[in-house]
Amino acid sequence: MSSRDLYVHTPDRPVWAVPATGAARFQWDYDDGRERLLALYQKGKDKQWDSSKRIDWDLAVDPYDPLGAPDEALTLYGSRHWAKMTGKDKAELRRHYASWQFSQFLHGEQGAMVCAARIVESVPDLDAKLYSATQTMDEARHAEIYGRFLHEKVGMLYPVNDSLQGLLGDTLRDSRWDIPYLGMQVLVEGLALAAFGMIRDTTNKPLPKQILVYVMQDEARHVAFGRMALRDYYRQLSDAELREREEFVIEGCYLMRDRLRGAEVLENFGVPRAEADELSEQSEFLHLFRKLLFSRIVPCVKDIGLWGERLQKAYLDMGVFDLGDSSLDLLMSQDEELAEQLDRERFAAEERARVAEVADAIAQGAAADSADDAPVVGGPTAGA
Repeated sequence: MSSRDLYVHTPDRPVWAVPATGAARFQWDYDDGRERLLALYQKGKDKQWDSSKRIDWDLAVDPYDPLGAPDEALTLYGSRHWAKMTGKDKAELRRHYASWQFSQFLHGEQGAMVCAARIVESVPDLDAKLYSATQTMDEARHAEIYGRFLHEKVGMLYPVNDSLQGLLGDTLRDSRWDIPYLGMQVLVEGLALAAFGMIRDTTNKPLPKQILVYVMQDEARHVAFGRMALRDYYRQLSDAELREREEFVIEGCYLMRDRLRGAEVLENFGVPRAEADELSEQSEFLHLFRKLLFSRIVPCVKDIGLWGERLQKAYLDMGVFDLGDSSLDLLMSQDEELAEQLDRERFAAEERARVAEVADAIAQGAAADSADDAPVVGGPTAGA
């Protein structure tokens, strides 16, 4: 079925054209490179995988409860609207929320793919071009995965959120080569990782858990890439240039905090936009989710050297300043280990099943042989 038939609302434009600015840069020195980035490039090559083979797409998914979300996670929970909803209405609400979340993941991954390709074009260093080429392939795989999940398992898509589209547009329109890093690797990827992680750690549904665990393994490398490249570059910038980058981060963080909350889902259930925004502000679950959204961004921003007074004040206002002391390295190593652990568990279970199947076949064969060798009772006798 065509994507157009699955959208809750038809997107305004079938193709969104963002005017490209800035220069494409070629690097003629093919020998030199930073050891850390070249090592990450090697890891990016080694860790490529096929989503059709690594993910078990035969796992069943209930489209009306794709993620196993508790009632408390739904913004309408406890409101006057919730009291009027039937069980069927609540199931439909779960479907819409899952569709909205994974649709934004899908659109974000396409944006990440385009930004990674832009980095290949515009970044001056060959080692960064090489790694970003592997990331472009990673993001293509992620877009494929989320698109398949929405098409085959949920059967519904949402258009890109206005705020996410705005941040992607600002990132791509800027002529400075480092802004795609900052907008994508730090802000969009950081927000996505936190959202992925929250669902990964709370869902009891095996297919979305597999998807999120494996995608996050890739994303751990992407964040490491952005940190390495920007940390080196931002050491060279003037205070005025650093303030410009900090303003970009502040604006992007407020945009995501205040707008990326799924109010458009509530509108589809007859809730006026103003009330949908108010209900979102009152949701304890959304308050927790909001803070967790910045768990990957704040320490990364601090690590790359954007930690001026105005940025610190903004994070104090958002209530996320304390996240600056979190260990990104620990979070990323956990993301990678969870993927390796899931592989071990899945392959061990498959091996046990194969061993049991072989043992059963041997036992059935042995039983058949025994039956063939047994004397025939009541058969013909000599002289009959």
